Amino acid sequence: MEKRQAILREGRERRYSGMIAKRVRHFQRYREVARVLVSNGFAWFIDRVGLADILRLPRRIFVGMSRQETLLTHERMRIVLERLGPTFVKVGQVASLRPDLLPKNIVTELGKLQDEVPPFEFDRVRSIVEDELSSPIEEAFAMFEETPLAAASLGQVHQAVLKTGEVVAVKVQRPGVETQIQTDLEILRDIAVRAEKHVESARHYRVTEVVDELARTVTKELDYVQEGRNADKVRENLQRDSHVYIPKVYWEYTTQKVLVMEYVEGIKLSNVDKLEEAGYNRDLLAERAAKAVFEQLLVHGLFHADPHPGNIAALPDHQILFLDFGMVGKLSQEMRDELASLIIALMQKSTDLIVRALFRMGVVPSDVDLSKLTRDIDDLRDRYYDVPLSEVSLGESIRDMFSVAYEHGIRIPTDLTLVGKALLTIEGVVEELDPEFSIMDVAEPFGKRLLKDKVDPARLAKKLGERLLQVTDFLGEVPQTLSQLSQHLRKGEIDIRVRAPELEQVLKKLDRISNRLSFSIILLSLSIFIAGVVLAAAVSKPALSSFTMHITDGAIVVAVLMGVWLIWSIIKSGRL
Repeated sequence: MEKRQAILREGRERRYSGMIAKRVRHFQRYREVARVLVSNGFAWFIDRVGLADILRLPRRIFVGMSRQETLLTHERMRIVLERLGPTFVKVGQVASLRPDLLPKNIVTELGKLQDEVPPFEFDRVRSIVEDELSSPIEEAFAMFEETPLAAASLGQVHQAVLKTGEVVAVKVQRPGVETQIQTDLEILRDIAVRAEKHVESARHYRVTEVVDELARTVTKELDYVQEGRNADKVRENLQRDSHVYIPKVYWEYTTQKVLVMEYVEGIKLSNVDKLEEAGYNRDLLAERAAKAVFEQLLVHGLFHADPHPGNIAALPDHQILFLDFGMVGKLSQEMRDELASLIIALMQKSTDLIVRALFRMGVVPSDVDLSKLTRDIDDLRDRYYDVPLSEVSLGESIRDMFSVAYEHGIRIPTDLTLVGKALLTIEGVVEELDPEFSIMDVAEPFGKRLLKDKVDPARLAKKLGERLLQVTDFLGEVPQTLSQLSQHLRKGEIDIRVRAPELEQVLKKLDRISNRLSFSIILLSLSIFIAGVVLAAAVSKPALSSFTMHITDGAIVVAVLMGVWLIWSIIKSGRL
């Protein structure tokens, strides 16, 4: 016990010294962050967490520096992020996708952040491209446009032509952005740790976990190789859908800081007037864009997490073009099943089904107030109850559900929370194309198809086999676990303290519990075995049917005899 406490103490001291070292290393940036916070009405926060003294901020800056206090807190938070530059803007944009981590008013406000930054000089573009490709830019490209097509906080895109004649889009990472993001994320985490120590609301919202979650997401977007893999995988998943197009990645020119993809020019879906002039059927574009998103979400489980108008365009023959796969979500088969259940529950406006879906989706705290959660879901359901299904926003409904889950401490997996944002975004896109279009009409068939697949006999048989293997593995590990436990007990490495007036009664209860546990495990194993045999009989050929039925009968007889014997022996001992 003392050794464990010493290790924990050493870990805390190491983390503390690490935070001190980071403050020294990033001292000027710390002061800049603190000054921006103070000038926007957060002087109380800087003072409360003790940064004023640590950063040696002059007391005079706390006087007359609250000119923004007429604005609401969440509005001032957005202004702070905008003034702190591209890294903080990107963190804020990622945070706006996570209603499970932050209050709804803050999430909504952060959604207004604009990623508008000036492009960096072509000399620096040339330097990065040549360093990454290990060759002069003229050797790799027949032409490289110096003026970028677009610029963002993490990088910018240039048009170019390969020596082989293909027109490509070259995405180049902003110089120094990786170091700057790492610095700012370290500062954010340090402030979050201090906030949890000194501010009750920070502890309630678990801001350190929030910062860690956002840091992981932002860091992923810095890896252009991963972005290329995401695009390739989505392209492979949707290759049978002739109505969707994903640009090709040129891997021989792609590195962690340079991404070269096929250049495809289309009309952005947000440019409705231009679509009209070109003769596009806007209703058809809306339907195909929505179907493409649900195909990614519910069928393949790998989806574009930010399908805003700038990332979707129309090609000839009403083909839908998806761009920029820096942020994607990944849903396991189990997650897709639960998402389908939630969509159906929302359509049926069933509080009970919604609550059950939320429980299966997230990590539920032991002290969750189920009755209050049900009431909150009821209140939310009532908001949509008299609204026609065609007028209900699926994305907004899901985000509202996740917000309620957040208020009750239910942690929803990151990728599932991105679903709400993706749906909300695509709903906005298709609504611009066709105000009468209902995304629910597209969602329902996908949801029902997924639920139907869930009860497919072949899939059930596979799942049953997996469960049987799990039980077999568990039973096989029991002797080894007991042996290890015995060794720890002999060495005195387990400290057990029991406070009970009648130790004998406690031991008897433990004996009963162990008997019942043994009884349950044996019957569970036999039940799974019998179910497997029955299923095998059901799907086997006629020639094997009589044989498997004899095995089934024998297994049932053995199970019954063993069960009777076990119950009789336990009852006889008086310890059931």
